[in-house]
Amino acid sequence: MTESIAPIFHQLFHGSFDLLLVIYLIAITTEAMSGALAAGRRNMDIFGVVVIAFVTALGGGTIRDVVLGNYPVGWTQHPEYAYLVILAGLATTIVARFMHQMKQIFLALDAMGLVAFSLIGCNVALRLNYPTIVVIMSGMLTGISGGILRDVLCNQVPVVFRRELYASVSLTVCLLFLGLRYLDISPNISTIICFAGGLAFRLAAIRFKWRLPVFSYQQRWE
Repeated sequence: MTESIAPIFHQLFHGSFDLLLVIYLIAITTEAMSGALAAGRRNMDIFGVVVIAFVTALGGGTIRDVVLGNYPVGWTQHPEYAYLVILAGLATTIVARFMHQMKQIFLALDAMGLVAFSLIGCNVALRLNYPTIVVIMSGMLTGISGGILRDVLCNQVPVVFRRELYASVSLTVCLLFLGLRYLDISPNISTIICFAGGLAFRLAAIRFKWRLPVFSYQQRWE
């Protein structure tokens, strides 16, 4: 399996530097780890851990590509990404027992994946020349879908459907990215700004318990 991920290192160290590729690798690794931790909380076996890690890391991008008609789906042409995700999930089962702040680590990893995938989704739609609203929806779909699949498979209410600022963070990152692009800021600089800003926003929302208003309708229909 080590040889199977060798193309990743070749891309990183022997080609021109691609910040978006680095962001993507960070995203799928952190999301795979968050998926493995979620599976561990549900006492799943190793197969379950691998499945949840894989779906969490690559599910959002797969759904995006299907919706946008972007074929073939990205990871099917780069199986090394699948191997990386599997390795990250399995490695998490080993190192998790040494992590004492599991909840904080899980939330931080999930936040990194959310922001990174939102940026990647925007870039994919821009490359395909979709209009602005579709670019935003592509970013959000990529950002939140993996987490939704993870939580549903783990029999939990998805984070995005609770009061927490989750989809709102993805939307903010997408709008900021498009705004910086409109101002003709360097793609690498805008990516760094959006990643750092979105991550700080999500972690601040967790720390200070920022919430969206809740719609509660209890009246019974006669």
